[in-house]
Amino acid sequence: MFRRLLPLRRCLSTSTSSSATPTLYSSGTTPVSILSWGRGASGQLGGGKEERRLYPSPVAHLSLPDPGPVLSPTPGRLPDAAAGTAGGVEVGISCGLFHSAVIVDGGAWVWGKGDGGRLGLGDESSAFVPRHNPNLSELRVLALGGIHSAALTASGEVFTWGYGGFGALGHYVYHRELLPRKVNGPWEGKVSHIATSGAHTAAITDSGELYTWGRDEGDGRLGLGSGGGPGEAGSLSVPSKVNTLPVSVAAVACGGFFTMALSSDGQLWSWGDEGVVLSWGHGGHGQLGHPTLQNHRVPLAIKALSDERIVYIACGGSTSAAISEKGDLYMWGNARDCQLGVPGLPEIQPLPVKVNFLTDGDEDLGPYRVISVAIGASHAMCLVSRQQNEK
Repeated sequence: MFRRLLPLRRCLSTSTSSSATPTLYSSGTTPVSILSWGRGASGQLGGGKEERRLYPSPVAHLSLPDPGPVLSPTPGRLPDAAAGTAGGVEVGISCGLFHSAVIVDGGAWVWGKGDGGRLGLGDESSAFVPRHNPNLSELRVLALGGIHSAALTASGEVFTWGYGGFGALGHYVYHRELLPRKVNGPWEGKVSHIATSGAHTAAITDSGELYTWGRDEGDGRLGLGSGGGPGEAGSLSVPSKVNTLPVSVAAVACGGFFTMALSSDGQLWSWGDEGVVLSWGHGGHGQLGHPTLQNHRVPLAIKALSDERIVYIACGGSTSAAISEKGDLYMWGNARDCQLGVPGLPEIQPLPVKVNFLTDGDEDLGPYRVISVAIGASHAMCLVSRQQNEK
């Protein structure tokens, strides 16, 4: 039987900004880099102009004190009990629909599309290079959504900003906020974890209670029962407690039309339109990592990764990624905008492919080791470290 081959899409530009890659933070000698790739028509690649990047290319550098970077809390990831005693500077990255951000030592740099005020800089201008946001400090988590953003501070306060349609900001009103504004939720105590997606947001208190707000459309993504909220498209602008969960929640992740939560003992709960890596759902762009493009209603192991111990996973748009214990990055799914970081792929890449990194000729540094990855609609970013070679 003959099978029609999918056409290859050529990415026409691999260029980066002509200016030197900036160093955003310098307080030591351990080098860490932020790399981006894919389509950057709105500045979300951070290279200073509209471009497509075939390969992961530097956005910015960090120089950190020993023992190097400590990952900041990430939506969907259980808290690391040892993180508080590990020392080091906390670093984290996030991709929204068409904007990007990095946290370093509690401060934030943002770039990309600015309409709706999603960058939190006080206007709706786009930023094509990383800009320090002076309105944010002492951050633990920065979660970027569709046209809005959310942040969690070290003191347990939640701030949101950007487009407020569908109640995504949780401020009881539906207008936009150009600057970060505190969410005065009905919870008691501090918030310990947040997540957001296209237009809904979730927060977990230090006692394990889960609150959600934003868009629902009757698909149940808020976990508050059928019918959604009272606002437009079933939206709810007031943070509300999810009372039906019978467990204490430790981590939460928001997808486009669904929500997933982890209990402290590792139980996975999901609701909405719905070392071994499992995937399920719509597979039309190859984002499930299986040999076929079929949809799957139940979790299936990704056999192509069965020989690797996976320590980090991420999903975004129609693209997926995984990081191995060795620090290798694998990606699969929609490659239309070069967002897999591997040139020459068909538009749909159903099986995981390893992403290779171009070296800059610095022989004093060892190979790249990927620490974390984040995925937007048509672009992706990762944090990488390189150790000094012994002489």
